[in-house]
Amino acid sequence: MPSRLPPLNGLKAFEAAGRHLNFRLAAEEIGVTQGAVAQQVRGLEETLGAKLFERLPRGLALTEEGRKYLAPVQRAFRLIEGATQEIRPQQAVLTLSVTPSFASKWLVPRLGEFMEGHPDLDVRVVAGQGLANFQSDGVDVAVRQGRPPFGPGLSAELLFPFDVYPVCSPTLQAGKHPIEKPEDLAQHVLLHDAHGLWPLFLEQVSQGQVAGGKPMAISRALKFSQTSLALDAALAGQGVALASDPMVEDDLAAGRLCRPLKMTMKSEVGFYIVAPRSPRNAEHVNRMREWLIAQSRADGLGH
Repeated sequence: MPSRLPPLNGLKAFEAAGRHLNFRLAAEEIGVTQGAVAQQVRGLEETLGAKLFERLPRGLALTEEGRKYLAPVQRAFRLIEGATQEIRPQQAVLTLSVTPSFASKWLVPRLGEFMEGHPDLDVRVVAGQGLANFQSDGVDVAVRQGRPPFGPGLSAELLFPFDVYPVCSPTLQAGKHPIEKPEDLAQHVLLHDAHGLWPLFLEQVSQGQVAGGKPMAISRALKFSQTSLALDAALAGQGVALASDPMVEDDLAAGRLCRPLKMTMKSEVGFYIVAPRSPRNAEHVNRMREWLIAQSRADGLGH
């Protein structure tokens, strides 16, 4: 039995033209020429035996038959679209848990490259201070600062070490109290974050465990709950912060921050990629792990 349905291309052209009331805009949306849209609409009108548009000097107007026909055609297209979405495989999603400072200072500026290289994978970034629960929170992989082990059943791979050094704004360094030796830190506000490493750094300087160290005077302190906030204060010239390469490499390269002292405090902790030994989405986790490590090595931070 021959189909009694009108041509699909004609219906598409009519629906688009009915929304835009313009053959040119409908053609741009569909991806054909304006003449093709006009021809398809004329063919549909001939099939239906009814005039659907009034051709006006500056566009189109739906006839009474066109108005009656447009609404059910649009409903039919929505039904087809919905049925197609239900049957099409869902886009894979990987949930990555990181700290807020790591996300803003290192991950987010680079994440676009991962998305371009993995168009079949959506990424959900969850920023929080604590290590996520891989079962109840639906997290696939995390980047955390600390030292292994992070928990039973979890694997941990070093992303880069957490060695810290003082950083400040070049404007502060060029001011009336330049920092040329460790003792000069006493003239400035020390910007603390949640890691609270300034006391250990100053103690090691005083004990000579950090190269060039001498006894230190007490400096004023400004304390923040996150590393990114302390670094923002350093960028604003409000004091001197302790930072590690992944958090400040872009700002150092751009000249927004500088290292007033060529001294580094080695740390026993690091940034680690943490994931279950038997992840739910092993392929996706491996892709993210490999990309993170490649980024670290490209920055000269990884081992």
